[in-house]
Amino acid sequence: MTTMVATSVPTARTAGWVRYAALAAKAALFLLLLTALVWPDLSGIKGKASTARLIVYPIGAMILPLWWWAYGRTRSTLHRRFPWTADLLITLPWFVDLVGNRLNLFDAVAWWDDAMHFVLWGSLTAGVLLAFAPRTLSRGLTAFVALGFGATAAVVWEVGEYSAFIRHSAELQTAYTDTLSDLTLGTLGALLAGLIVFQARSS
Repeated sequence: MTTMVATSVPTARTAGWVRYAALAAKAALFLLLLTALVWPDLSGIKGKASTARLIVYPIGAMILPLWWWAYGRTRSTLHRRFPWTADLLITLPWFVDLVGNRLNLFDAVAWWDDAMHFVLWGSLTAGVLLAFAPRTLSRGLTAFVALGFGATAAVVWEVGEYSAFIRHSAELQTAYTDTLSDLTLGTLGALLAGLIVFQARSS
């Protein structure tokens, strides 16, 4: 893909709010990661691939700004403004997942893990579509792109989880069923995100 296509130009007030929200989410994420380094026993991710998360989460949160700085701003044919909405949507999954682990919600709340796979995969997919998918895509193609990205990302995540800590933990006994559920919910969340993005761009 040779062009960077973002959302329609929002009002100044909306753009400012989204920008500050994206920056605040990044700041909070990095603060949580820092405290996880200093106090690993209190992080909520000890024994859950904490080292991998400390590496992957900052990359996930910064990948769009880094791409924009290195490449996107010179390739955009529609405008030169950084896509803050997309950036916020891409940042939120990493931040919310870390907060959920810190508060032990994944273990304490029975439905939390399922809800997060649906909602956070939708958020991540919506952000990627807003940042990189051309606005000219039809509803069907937008859905296919959302499914392609969402399903692939979900598989990569599940393989990473299994390799990093599940195969050596008590969760291995239920991993098959849980993985199928996570993949299904993540894919459905991505599909819904694709349809919402198309509708938002069409209105």
